[in-house]
Amino acid sequence: MATRIFITGGTFDKEYNEITGKLFFKDTHMHEILELGRARIDVNIRTLMMIDSLDMTNDDRQLILDNCKQAEEDQIVITHGTDTMTDTAKVLASGNLEKTIVLTGAMIPFKFGSSDGLFNLGAALGFVQSLPQGVYIAMHGRCFDHDKVQKNKKTGVFEEI
Repeated sequence: MATRIFITGGTFDKEYNEITGKLFFKDTHMHEILELGRARIDVNIRTLMMIDSLDMTNDDRQLILDNCKQAEEDQIVITHGTDTMTDTAKVLASGNLEKTIVLTGAMIPFKFGSSDGLFNLGAALGFVQSLPQGVYIAMHGRCFDHDKVQKNKKTGVFEEI
């Protein structure tokens, strides 16, 4: 069966406006990333929203949970902003879904060329295929249980708690 990929925005898909100097959303880069990574797995991609995770509401998190519930696939990867990724993971875990769900993101936008997003997505796709049912966060080659991780905002690294 295919792996479902849900896009929610976050730094992963941000672009840079050279005139204003601001980051913005245009469209997901998921297809380009999968092609660049030479991915050979069957995926179904759906964009749920394109927002910064600091702007994510409880209604947005409920929409993500509802889509996970409705997905035919048992393996789901969600691209998400890193600042509130653990909040969304808790909501997903409360749904008690019989699925493997891995959230991932990037500290640097993919379009910057030096992004960690490609690596994080590849790791998340590997983890989602090999882990038992549950909700996880995959960042920088590591995978954490959803309730045993935090983002260290001083170092920009996800750490086990």
